[in-house]
Amino acid sequence: MARQYRAPQRAERAQATRAHIARTARDLLLSGGGYAGMTITALADTAGVSPQTVYNSIGGKAEVIKAVYDVVLAGDEDSTPMSDRPEFRRVTDATDVTSYAAAYAAWVRVIYDRVGPLLGVLLGHGPGGDPVLETFVATIDAERRHGNANSLRGLAERGRALSHRFDEAVDAVWTLTSPDVYDRLVRRCGWTPAAYERWLTNQLGSALS
Repeated sequence: MARQYRAPQRAERAQATRAHIARTARDLLLSGGGYAGMTITALADTAGVSPQTVYNSIGGKAEVIKAVYDVVLAGDEDSTPMSDRPEFRRVTDATDVTSYAAAYAAWVRVIYDRVGPLLGVLLGHGPGGDPVLETFVATIDAERRHGNANSLRGLAERGRALSHRFDEAVDAVWTLTSPDVYDRLVRRCGWTPAAYERWLTNQLGSALS
């Protein structure tokens, strides 16, 4: 009978180890050491595990960074996709451009309030030819564009966005909601998140009207 419980227990331990490593990596990235200081060796030493455990639990540096980003983005370790969360459903359920722009700007503000400091560390000097960061940027850009398209489908299905302009609308939303725009306005120009949200609401509304 005990054997039946071993697999779930092992899975729980593995998940706990992965979560612990990801939290430790986040702390290392956001501390003075930043991206350069978050090596697998430093991560393993700080987390109290072996480097092989890091590789087995998450992977190399690229996978660790993506795992940290995903947890910070979601705000928790729940595996529920972002597209299925109530905050995003308010965006996809919007009945007109005005309500869509307001709901999506609020959603994006919440997201960047969470991940802004992390992205500032990772992208503050650009990928700079680093293959890990280049892969990370390409991955989150693709994921973000997929989310942008999903967010607009409700409007398109209701006839609020012309079908032949759908890709163009996605392009506009993808550009306006980019982390670089947020970083420029909030971190570099000193805007408040509330000011960014108001600006984004107006820009999205203008681009889609």
